[in-house]
Amino acid sequence: MDLTKHSFFWERLRHILVGPPRDPLKPETRSHIVLIAFLAWVGLGADGLSSSAYGPEEAFKALGAHTHLGLFLAPATALTVFVIALAYNQVIELFPSGGGGYKVATILIGPNAGLVSGAALIVDYVLTITISIASGVDTIFSLLPLGAQPYKLTTEVFLVFLLLVLNLRGIKESVNILMPIFLGFVVSHVLLIVFGTYAHLADIPQLVPHAINESRLLAESMSWVFVIGLFLRAYSLGGSSYTGLEAISNNVNMLAEPRVRTGKWTMFYTALSLAFTAGGIILLYLLWDTKPTEGQTMNAVVFRNIIESIGWSAGLNEMLLMLVLAFAGALLFVAANTGFLGGPAVLANMAVDQWVPNQFSSLSSRLVTKHGVILMSGAALAILVWSEGKVDLLAVLYSINVFITFTMATLGLCIYWRKHKHDIAYWRRRLALSSFAFVVCAGILLVTIYERFMVGGWVTIFITGSVISFCLLIKRHYTQTRSQIKKIDEIFAAAPCEPVENPPAIDRNAATAVFMVSRSRGTGMHTMLWVQRLFPGNFKNFVFLSVGAIDTAAYGADGALEDLQNETHESLQYFVNFCHQHGIAATSYESYGTDRVHELTKLVDKVSAEFPNGVFFASKLVFVHDNWFTRSLHNQTPLTMQRILHLRGQQMVILPMKIE
Repeated sequence: MDLTKHSFFWERLRHILVGPPRDPLKPETRSHIVLIAFLAWVGLGADGLSSSAYGPEEAFKALGAHTHLGLFLAPATALTVFVIALAYNQVIELFPSGGGGYKVATILIGPNAGLVSGAALIVDYVLTITISIASGVDTIFSLLPLGAQPYKLTTEVFLVFLLLVLNLRGIKESVNILMPIFLGFVVSHVLLIVFGTYAHLADIPQLVPHAINESRLLAESMSWVFVIGLFLRAYSLGGSSYTGLEAISNNVNMLAEPRVRTGKWTMFYTALSLAFTAGGIILLYLLWDTKPTEGQTMNAVVFRNIIESIGWSAGLNEMLLMLVLAFAGALLFVAANTGFLGGPAVLANMAVDQWVPNQFSSLSSRLVTKHGVILMSGAALAILVWSEGKVDLLAVLYSINVFITFTMATLGLCIYWRKHKHDIAYWRRRLALSSFAFVVCAGILLVTIYERFMVGGWVTIFITGSVISFCLLIKRHYTQTRSQIKKIDEIFAAAPCEPVENPPAIDRNAATAVFMVSRSRGTGMHTMLWVQRLFPGNFKNFVFLSVGAIDTAAYGADGALEDLQNETHESLQYFVNFCHQHGIAATSYESYGTDRVHELTKLVDKVSAEFPNGVFFASKLVFVHDNWFTRSLHNQTPLTMQRILHLRGQQMVILPMKIE
């Protein structure tokens, strides 16, 4: 009774925090959780738009005293946004089920390239959370006295936990809650950029010849190589302005049908808003002669100057500035949310290819990749504490990983259009766009690594390299394990079991062996044959239980859920037919859901009521070199079910299956 009360308490608490479960088998469930273009712009485009809070500042600072080059930097930034966005539109066309840069590199270049891109994306999304929250807190704390600075890190940690809980509730729920913040940012920044530019409209005709003349004078004293190098350095170090564009192609599976069209509209909204905001803010820095100020972002400085120029009272000016910065800071928290959407999606795709533990493809009862969400939050907390929330350092780590992915994706597109030049119309135009995007992205990546190698660049290379190494170890383990299980499966696959016309009758009161099996025929047959060997003639009925675990692979692609149901049913039918051919009464039960233990428990309750003299059996892989690493890569369902049944006073036996 105490156990029941304890379970009820935790179940009730879970429902309060993350909401009640959803049924993945209901058709209306998917329509409830997918995003239309506008909502996707809010949920996925916020990452790109929010980079205008720190990307333009990094680029403008890199110009040093030669701020006149900002006049050329603003349109170059806006143009680059559209170049990368158009390239990623091609990714959306080629991979409408999602996966983005990881799928492009894996399929178009090779698995190892996919691993590099996937590892960079994982680190990228962790840093999306980290830099967005750190920059958002910086923006909010720009309104507070300098004495409040020591409390920034505590605030950042609290916000990570808040977003963790919010994302465990579901995708659309988090987007709907954060939408007013997003719209407030867009409206306030559009008005400030338009008004700030209009206020200096008379200066713009003189600004162009002045910038050209200053550039010529600088070239005469230092050389054109110096001028071009300075411009390219600032342009490259502002690479964080383009981050977030890949999030849409990575998460096309979250979008409403038709996915490709929805994805392209989402990309257009994101590119247009980011190009206008990032380019407009650089122009404002130049027009309003903005200088870095301690304890404040450059955006806060220029917005204060614009608002104060209106001529309203000091109190009203301060209120307006607080509102604008509140929206800017809060939008960065919305952008951090993109890391919780995109990161788990990449982990799920890599889990299907067995680069990361299988658990990362699992869905929670709310159809959320909860293991990925939890990992993202834990890693973000670690980097926040290590970096102390320093945006300058995080921007370097962030942009390097983003442009690793950009470079791999655009290279993959170049290879694809080159190979399919005889099959696709307009291939030259598409190849030219992909090639230009590749050159731009690779150039920004190389300059950023060179310029910032000793100021954080080596750290991100070390972190991403460590992720790649760990993934290689995981892949090696899964490959070796799968190879041994496949050999066993092939033995039984060669001997198909046809249905028997008059199968033996079931005696529900007789001794019954109940087997928990998977879709692997080898492991199921291993368990059944061992039971016959250990308890010869003891069990009169054999009952087979199997749960089709609905993960991201089964729930994401069209027809995948039906395939899962067919495979599970055929596997169970094989075991039943085998028993019938050998004169053993047998039947099977199947269930489908996101939680294998929960679904198995329901089947156990059903079978226990129908077969009161049943004993449960399951097989568990046992490794010769067993350690925490091997245990973490495989689910512990048999041990969990054994504990549940033993607490109920029911019998369950786990039979080992040795793996070298």
